Amino acid sequence: MDNKKRLSDDIAEILLSQIVVEKKYLPGDKLPNEIDLSKELGVSRITLREAIRILVTRHVLEIKRGKGTFVREDYNDHTLDRLNIPPEVKMGADDLYEIRLIFEPEIAYYATLRATDKELERINTLKNEIEERILNKKDYAKQETLFHCSIAQATHNEFMSRLEPVLQEAIKKGVILYEYEHISNKDIISDNKMIMEFMNARNAEGAKSAMRIHILRAINQLKLEK
Repeated sequence: MDNKKRLSDDIAEILLSQIVVEKKYLPGDKLPNEIDLSKELGVSRITLREAIRILVTRHVLEIKRGKGTFVREDYNDHTLDRLNIPPEVKMGADDLYEIRLIFEPEIAYYATLRATDKELERINTLKNEIEERILNKKDYAKQETLFHCSIAQATHNEFMSRLEPVLQEAIKKGVILYEYEHISNKDIISDNKMIMEFMNARNAEGAKSAMRIHILRAINQLKLEK
């Protein structure tokens, strides 16, 4: 019973993330039918029903008899203030950011030495897109993920692609926690500028230090501790 409860809570949080962070479903949108959604999430229909019930009680979803399940019309991002982020999210972020701290400064070092001019151009473009989206209060998770993964790819290390899922998951969790804790993300703009100034100057040691500062700042702001 406890395992089933934990699984349904996890699925509820995945759905909540799709609504709040990814904006996959907007207020008034109908969720896919039960069969399709349970397949997409890889759970039984019973577990999905329990997850939906959790979000109904939290006033995020509503069930319209004979029509389906919908994101409530009166739902907005402030609904998140009344929800509890499960401890597993922060625990997972602890480990993921620790891995980032171990590897990413070195990634920045080698990417600075090995990146082609075209790769640097792409990374700079992503940096600018992140800044524009943050200043305009738009979701920037996709661009931030691409920014860090593009730096990793610029190392031209054939095994680096194996680390990309870690970067993607860490950034996704970080965005959730930044939003939930109402932490200003303006420092991300200045950190990314600092990283790129060193990379553009082909200063590998500077890029390494800048990346370390960036990750340590995030760990401090998100209050992540081992």
